Amino acid sequence: MANDVATAAPTVAAAPASTTTADDTLKRKTKDGNVVSGGHLVAKALKNEGVDTIFTLCGGHIIDIYDGCIDEGIRIIDVRHEQVAAHAADGYARQTGKLGCVVTTAGPGCTNAVTGIATAFRSESPVLHIGGQGALTQHMMGSLQDLPHVDMMRPITKFAAGVRSTERIADMISMAARECFAGAPGPAYLEIPRDVLDREVDISRAVIPQPGAYRASTRSIGDPADIETLADLLAHAERPVILLGSQVWTARGHEAAIDLVRALDIPAYFNGASRGLLPPGDPHHFDRTRREGFDKADVIVIVGTPFDFRMGYGRRLGRNASVVQIDMDYRTVGKNRDIALGLVGHPGAILAAVRQAASGRIERGAQAKRREWMQELRAAEEVATAKLMPLFTSDQSPIHPYRVAWELNEFLTDDTIYIGDGGDVVTISAQAVRPRRPGHWMDPGALGSLGVGTGFALAAKAANPEKEVLCYYGDGSFGMTAFDMETANRFGLPYLAVIGNNSAMNQIRYGQITKYGEERGDVGNLLGDVPFSKFAEMLGGYGEEVRESSQIAPALRRAREAVQRDGKSAVVNIWVDPREYAPGTKAQTMYK
Repeated sequence: MANDVATAAPTVAAAPASTTTADDTLKRKTKDGNVVSGGHLVAKALKNEGVDTIFTLCGGHIIDIYDGCIDEGIRIIDVRHEQVAAHAADGYARQTGKLGCVVTTAGPGCTNAVTGIATAFRSESPVLHIGGQGALTQHMMGSLQDLPHVDMMRPITKFAAGVRSTERIADMISMAARECFAGAPGPAYLEIPRDVLDREVDISRAVIPQPGAYRASTRSIGDPADIETLADLLAHAERPVILLGSQVWTARGHEAAIDLVRALDIPAYFNGASRGLLPPGDPHHFDRTRREGFDKADVIVIVGTPFDFRMGYGRRLGRNASVVQIDMDYRTVGKNRDIALGLVGHPGAILAAVRQAASGRIERGAQAKRREWMQELRAAEEVATAKLMPLFTSDQSPIHPYRVAWELNEFLTDDTIYIGDGGDVVTISAQAVRPRRPGHWMDPGALGSLGVGTGFALAAKAANPEKEVLCYYGDGSFGMTAFDMETANRFGLPYLAVIGNNSAMNQIRYGQITKYGEERGDVGNLLGDVPFSKFAEMLGGYGEEVRESSQIAPALRRAREAVQRDGKSAVVNIWVDPREYAPGTKAQTMYK
């Protein structure tokens, strides 16, 4: 844990005997509103940015921020490990579309959060990380938990800086938040030394930007001529396809995207956070024929996703197609492969403009060809599904992981937010799980971080208390952050945890077996056989072990009922076959 010596006491302690009341303390700090501390300036600035919740783990460097948050009505959710706090801030940003915020103490408090911030960086999630530091008066003297935080955080953030005066705290927070939303979203880091936070200043000397008065519109469509060019391309295309990536949901451009694919009859594929933009069964929703669609298309539009390893660095796109890329970041467009047209701007604004420009342009012949194209892809989707059904409905023992994925999809409701946390767990479930609504799919993203699930579950439930949250873990990923299930219970944010337990880090294990043989294939990747249902019971919740495929659905129903009844998180631990792997794992495509 990253707590320093001064914070080793229990969270709730008896108040010392004193004649000074909390109201007296507040009056002394504010002096009728004329004087304010640095921590209170942090809270005021966060409130101005629309932050209503911070995720944190306490430390002596940052406690005045808590005092300010209480006064400003900002919810404080304290966790057991800073990695979870950072993942939760990321998850909260993904779910709300607003700025996520994590507050950590100095030294290990910051380093523990690095994985979560790096995950947000690769996932383009707007997260403000505020970190503590030793006092300026102790600079380079070896103060407790002193590290060069800004230098460490700079490569994995869009903005990293230290605050050197109390008067500038609110201004610097607004500056960092502005960077989080400049172009493609991402995280920022601010280090605030302890004496800067604790110092009190006349509020008239503090720089506090006025909410809503220092933001430019981000809904740019780029060059109008390019809108016309793309509209013309789509109007004349006979076999167009569109891939909607995470930026479409992050920028809340999904309604414009849906309107475009329906108005122009374009087959749509989805990845990352955009899974669920169209419900399963929608005639424009496709998910099993991406390779065929890319190979045969004459126009391919890629929106809000880079040509990274998930796209084969652009090599998986048909060479005979006109490839169009739309992104919020200029640096992403045309990176790793040539394109016919690139547009930089807001995905929703661009797609809305293209839809309007293309209206009425599609010729009757092209429209007929396009409908034949959709029918061709739909037939191929049905064939692909039929090939998978024997795996989805397998009764083998040990349980086939594809059967678990299928049962999870059948179990989801229109109000279930699905989270995948693991390697093959995410890859396999992506072939079966079809979220019912926008924002109902969460995964680690391009960094491939294990351990995101618990923080994401906390955040999803905090942002959507009326919805069910289900996190499907691998047993390896569950073991990384599971203890913050207690945090979920403590704050009344229960969720349903399902574990695909093969007692191994199986995605890596396959590659080792293939490369080094059976004798050395199990080195460094086998785990113990842990009955994780007992973990939920230890925390006062419901737990169940499942070893037969026929018992998956009944166990999930019992767990759902227990969460609703008891208000505690539940664990369904499903023992799956360690000899089964995802196709991408077998092909080792994540490394190609």
